[in-house]
Amino acid sequence: MRKWILVISVLLLAFLPGCNGNQPEREAITLPMGYVANVQFSPIYMGLERGYFQDAGYDITLDYRWETDGLRLVAAGTIPFTIASGDQVIQARSQGLPVVAIASWYRKFPVAILSLADTPLNTPADLRGLRIGTPETFGASYIGLRALLTAGNLTEQDIDLQVIGYSQIPALLAKTVDAVVVYANNAPSILEEEGIAYNILYVSDYSELVSNTLITNETMINEHPERVAAFVKAFLHSLEDVLNEPETAFEICKKYVTGLEENAAAQRTVLEVTLTYWRFADLGHFTPESWAQAQQVMLDAGLITQAVPVESLFTNQFVDE
Repeated sequence: MRKWILVISVLLLAFLPGCNGNQPEREAITLPMGYVANVQFSPIYMGLERGYFQDAGYDITLDYRWETDGLRLVAAGTIPFTIASGDQVIQARSQGLPVVAIASWYRKFPVAILSLADTPLNTPADLRGLRIGTPETFGASYIGLRALLTAGNLTEQDIDLQVIGYSQIPALLAKTVDAVVVYANNAPSILEEEGIAYNILYVSDYSELVSNTLITNETMINEHPERVAAFVKAFLHSLEDVLNEPETAFEICKKYVTGLEENAAAQRTVLEVTLTYWRFADLGHFTPESWAQAQQVMLDAGLITQAVPVESLFTNQFVDE
């Protein structure tokens, strides 16, 4: 009798979900992040720690390479997903690369121009004649600068633009420039921690642009929509958890961000400010207006030579699922 009970038990276990050892294998993928490890990537870290991406069928290795590299790899079909800002998607599509944004992350554009207290910055028109430091003349920082210049009826000829890399705060404090282009959820927190007064112009107060997004390619969308949907669902679940549990998210970040403990107060502030750029009722959704405006800024700046159909740049298909 015991022998038959054992046989029946084994047979039953073989047909129970998760007990037969034949669950679908997870796909090992590399996910380019576009920047160094940072609390601003907390939704990715949260999803990894809570197994959301694993449940979606992915074993993810994080790669902190430049976002342009990630886009090229996705366009070529070498990897399925990457993280990049909307301007990179627009530029890639204008070059014929088949990349598509599949979920919005930042709903407010997190770029700003910042000066010390003795340099007034009340409106974009105040940028006229200033020495302005920018990390580079491409990417989100440059797009944000151009948007603010347009809002002030200015051009690059009206300022002294200096490429200074990612040394904005030291350059500002050394007064080698009058103002710097920064990420608004990061640099102000650093100055506040040091008790340094500043003035700031937020791009999002003057222009609706597209910031960081999740991106795939047309082949993935057309041939493997279920895989794309699973990835997007895992990300949005993670993002919602971070918004609801910021303290837990910060603790999780300590595993991924080197030196976070030593700079905990400032970085916790960075995370809290960043949440305001993510927190919207319709998580993940894009608006055509923001893509159209971003594309126009890039046309005016000469970063692209021709517009592409706005509907080719993004889809809300997987967010709606």
